[in-house]
Amino acid sequence: MSETNNEIPKDLKAKLTALTRDLVLIPSTDSRPTERQRCFQFFRNHLESLEGIAIAEHTKNGYVSLLALPVGIEHPEILLCGHLDVIEHPDGDSYRSVIHEGRIYGPGAGDMKGQLAIMLELFRNLHRQHPGISLGLAITSDEERGGECGVRFLVEDLGLRCGLAIIPDGGSLNDITVEEKGILHLCVRSHGHSSHAARPWLADNPLLRLTEGLVRLREHFDGLKPPDLATGDHWYPTCTNTIIRTPNDTINRIPSEAEAALDVRFPPPHTIDGMLGTIRGVLGDELQVDCIVGAEATQLDPDPEFLEWTERITGQSARLVKASGGSDARFLCAHDIPVLLSRPLVGNLHAEDEWIDIQSMETYFRICHAFIESKHHQSSPI
Repeated sequence: MSETNNEIPKDLKAKLTALTRDLVLIPSTDSRPTERQRCFQFFRNHLESLEGIAIAEHTKNGYVSLLALPVGIEHPEILLCGHLDVIEHPDGDSYRSVIHEGRIYGPGAGDMKGQLAIMLELFRNLHRQHPGISLGLAITSDEERGGECGVRFLVEDLGLRCGLAIIPDGGSLNDITVEEKGILHLCVRSHGHSSHAARPWLADNPLLRLTEGLVRLREHFDGLKPPDLATGDHWYPTCTNTIIRTPNDTINRIPSEAEAALDVRFPPPHTIDGMLGTIRGVLGDELQVDCIVGAEATQLDPDPEFLEWTERITGQSARLVKASGGSDARFLCAHDIPVLLSRPLVGNLHAEDEWIDIQSMETYFRICHAFIESKHHQSSPI
């Protein structure tokens, strides 16, 4: 097992840095479909010079996915998969980057504009070195909303398949994810009767009923924490209230309705049906609970050779880890497609000062490059 260093671009670090910073400048958020399309055009501009590559865009409910595949190969042996949508920040001027102490800082740098830069350069580099290599690239634009119109659509509706997928959207450089929690995104609604705030006895305040229910829910989930919880071990169900709102914009008016958004994460043996039943039972019949996104916990089975390359190139042991977050891996795993889930060093995800470590980007590139080349040589006739 040897890495062909002569095939790695000498200016790789500079290329990955420039690509990442250019991508961070594009605010490809959910509310900006034009910017998401501009981001797709960025990828087209860098892919169209490759010979023997078919590029196609597929749209579901306004969300575009780009597929780049070798001509004549519908189901590649290896698929690089990522998403270009990033979290919304209220200040539009925040979508810029700076370099400080070996890191690229900026919204989406670590989730996952930096990884997209790596995948783009991997795809171009390997197809130029090995024309016809069975390597595909899929880029979607709705992962932060659940991936239903992206990877799920490609797999379930279009029938996309591959021998193995690489999704650099979880774990870390030496941490390869083997299990992800299940996900529930819920909307909890409360209905009442509005009134002037000076006469609350005339109203049926839905905000009170909603907040009281949320307190009961918090107390229930607090009780699910193991009593002997080890430091850093969060492998238990969590429920986080992320939004509370009403249509009311008047301070002296009691609203007639209120709603809250919940993000629930759960490990096995908990299931979607079980968690929904528990939450509805805690909240009671007076509160309506609607499921926006539901996904069972995901089991992954990483390729041992990828672990070997990780250890060889980093000089450190590869660790198999569990993840509280979720990814598009679940849609592929549901069809028994192996997924490799690790990534460069990142931090402060979903914050304005989100970052990705530049040296680890090059290291991750080398790991994936060596692994994909090895798989290609194994499948090529002698």
